[in-house]
This record gives sequence, C-alpha cells and structure tokens, in this order.
Amino acid sequence: MNRSALRPSALLAVLVGGAIGSTLRLGIDQLGLHEIGTLTVNTVGAFVLGLLTSRLWPTAPAWARAGLGAGLLGSFTTFSAVVVSTVTLPTGLALANLAATLVLGLLAALVGLRLGSRERRAG
Repeated sequence: MNRSALRPSALLAVLVGGAIGSTLRLGIDQLGLHEIGTLTVNTVGAFVLGLLTSRLWPTAPAWARAGLGAGLLGSFTTFSAVVVSTVTLPTGLALANLAATLVLGLLAALVGLRLGSRERRAG
C-alpha cells in the first residue's frame, strides 16, 4: 500500500472528492436517467480517469490523485449501479447494457489514456 495515500491531506481529498462525485451521481439519477445515466457516467468516468492517469498522475501530488481518482471518480462511477440497473432490465436489453458498459468504458479509458499521453508529449 502506498503510505502517502494514508496522509491526512489524501484522506481529506478523498472525502471532498467523494462528496462531489456522489452528489453528481445522485443528480444524474434524479433526472430519471438511471439506466442510461449509469452507462453515461461510467463511460465519462473511464475517459476522465484515463486522461488524468496519463496526463496528471506523473506530476500530481498524492492527495490530488487520491481525491480525483478514488474520491471524485470512484464515487461518481460505480459497478454496483451497473449491476443493479442491468438486472432490472429485460434479458436482451440487460445483455446489451452490460456489453455497452464494458466496450464503451474500455474505449473511453483508452482514448483518455492516449489523449493524455499525446498532450503530455506535446506540452
């Protein structure tokens, strides 16, 4: 385990990031977009985490990585929401939702990683 992640600044950053991410997530659900909202936030979250990982992580302090990664994006995206929204759908739609979540999440993370790496090289 990375000891710097246990520092008070990192724990506070996770707390603040988690409050923001979970509030944003609740806002999406309150719009009545639970099934498509879950797919959307997980895809967006995968992209943003990929972008941050390749662009900011190499130089960001541990508290910022903890707050943005585990805090903000960890609470904004959630596997449990994917599972619940998937099992409540008819079988065909459930399989399509699961496949879309995996494919879009992987593609979004890949695009974020590549985009972040390219910006870092150009900067």
